[in-house]
Amino acid sequence: MARVDMSVTPYWELTFDAQGDVDGRERDELLREVVRRKVHDVVVFAHGWNNDRSGATRLYSRFFEPVPELAPHARLGYVGVIWPSMRFSDEPIPDLPAPLAAAAPANPAAEVPAAARPVLDKGTRHALVERFPGRASVVEQLARLLEQQPDEGASLEEFGRLVRLLVEERPQRPPGTFAADAVTDGVPGGDPEMLLGDTVRVCAEFAGALAEIGAPATADHSFAVPGLWDGAHELLRQATYYAMKRRAGTVGEHGLGPAIGQLAAAAPDVRVHLVGHSFGARLVSFALRGLPESVHAVKSVTLLQAAFSHYAFAARLPYDARASGVLYGRQHRIDGPLVCCYSRFDSALGTIYPLASRIAGDARSAVGEGAAGIGIGIDRVLGARWGALGHDGVQAVEGTRSLGLADVVRAKLPTTGCVNIDAAPVVRRGGPPTGAHNDICHRELAQVVLAAGRIR
Repeated sequence: MARVDMSVTPYWELTFDAQGDVDGRERDELLREVVRRKVHDVVVFAHGWNNDRSGATRLYSRFFEPVPELAPHARLGYVGVIWPSMRFSDEPIPDLPAPLAAAAPANPAAEVPAAARPVLDKGTRHALVERFPGRASVVEQLARLLEQQPDEGASLEEFGRLVRLLVEERPQRPPGTFAADAVTDGVPGGDPEMLLGDTVRVCAEFAGALAEIGAPATADHSFAVPGLWDGAHELLRQATYYAMKRRAGTVGEHGLGPAIGQLAAAAPDVRVHLVGHSFGARLVSFALRGLPESVHAVKSVTLLQAAFSHYAFAARLPYDARASGVLYGRQHRIDGPLVCCYSRFDSALGTIYPLASRIAGDARSAVGEGAAGIGIGIDRVLGARWGALGHDGVQAVEGTRSLGLADVVRAKLPTTGCVNIDAAPVVRRGGPPTGAHNDICHRELAQVVLAAGRIR
């Protein structure tokens, strides 16, 4: 039955918990209906940081909308992955309706006075409590400190302690390399500097990054020079997303990868095409690690503004010959291309992400003491080492080809290997602090997915 809130049909959802366990009823329905409907190509989309099922579904509906016109004769089925991630309510999503774009009050300035910015609005507090069960009191303490903004010494250190307490892992499975972007001599990389370093210094660096991208620091969203508590708010955001990054790897390897294997067993001729946005791109990439060795059903992978390391697929890292990307060689599990769409207008990945991703112990060598590196271009200082796929594409992988969006329309995509596509001509809208990170619902990007999968 077609869903009234979905632009395409047939459409199914696969829901995973934080450990990667799938909803068995949804999975079984997918396996049964793909066979019954004689679906030839299945496009599986994993969202990034969305707060709830309805928000993710709206995103999928909007992205898939042009596909039936672009591929009118294809026997397509669509799958939306639902996994427990979140975003902060102050992050804009261009062209999508308000229920998805924000769960905050209609007038944020009415909730607290300008002097009390930044705060955790009700929507974000609710999302944090839902995504980190058992830590409601920690969320309330963090919200209280952000609202009151006491002294900038001991209180900031307490804020850092609470952030670490919020996102610390209580694994039911060994964490493995789910949060790491690189492996050195068989050992995954450690925790980021932002969780282990001096909180005041980290907050100062985040404040400098916010100033660089022009992020508002007042209740009416007008610009003011960000202070340490603005940096503290950004520290909480990035620590939360670090936990989502770790979770995306878990769900991909333990959840989606095996589910694709089951789909291939039920429908041996089906062609699967994986699409992921932000941390959802990490999820579908880690699904390649969880794919049974005998399964060759994945015919394409398209990464949209992927929020993980541009060296993730590299055999050797340029700055450490002993280290490789955490997904080295996994692109060869695809019977087709790995396509990475990136945009220089994505300030979440170009400016904030490198600061949030650098590993403890490397911080001072990367930017110097304190916040000395801020103001000379964070993307230039840190981006080469700690950059994200969604900012400049796949790096250090031999044979990677680079194309523009116009090339996708005029010519066929390569059928194997890594392909970088500069999506900046369309992925360009969005305000601070994330910039164009969420600006992915474009006909041209739907064309990329179809071209990658050779779907007509």
